[in-house]
Amino acid sequence: MSQNRTLTKILFLIIIFFTHSADLYSQIMILSGCKNLKDGFIKNEYILDLEKFLMTRNYIYDSKTFKKYKITDLSVKKENSIERFFYEHDSLFLTDKMGYPQFYTQLIFQKNNPIIQIKTVINDEVGITKVSTCKKIEIFDKES
Repeated sequence: MSQNRTLTKILFLIIIFFTHSADLYSQIMILSGCKNLKDGFIKNEYILDLEKFLMTRNYIYDSKTFKKYKITDLSVKKENSIERFFYEHDSLFLTDKMGYPQFYTQLIFQKNNPIIQIKTVINDEVGITKVSTCKKIEIFDKES
């Protein structure tokens, strides 16, 4: 009987180990060469860490776009990096809501899809439009 308990404990520990060791491998999805429908960029890429649920956007405006935004907002930088948390819902990755409860926006990503969309909600009216198309998608397995 004592031997059965020990065997059960060992099996339980092995199962726990293998369950958590699968978590040591996660994926990172990089969307690069993203062309925006409205603005020009020298560099525009999105990095989605599918383990931490963290999106990082790295971009460099072209001169024309930078001048356009600098006229109305002196805090605009030509080169910047933005981080946002995201969550998964119905096989879509949505960034955290940005804005007020009556008006907010979210970026929408899909695994292995080069199209990035934006969801805009105004007083419970939802609109989804394409904001960018990326030239290259890479998915890497990373080891923690």
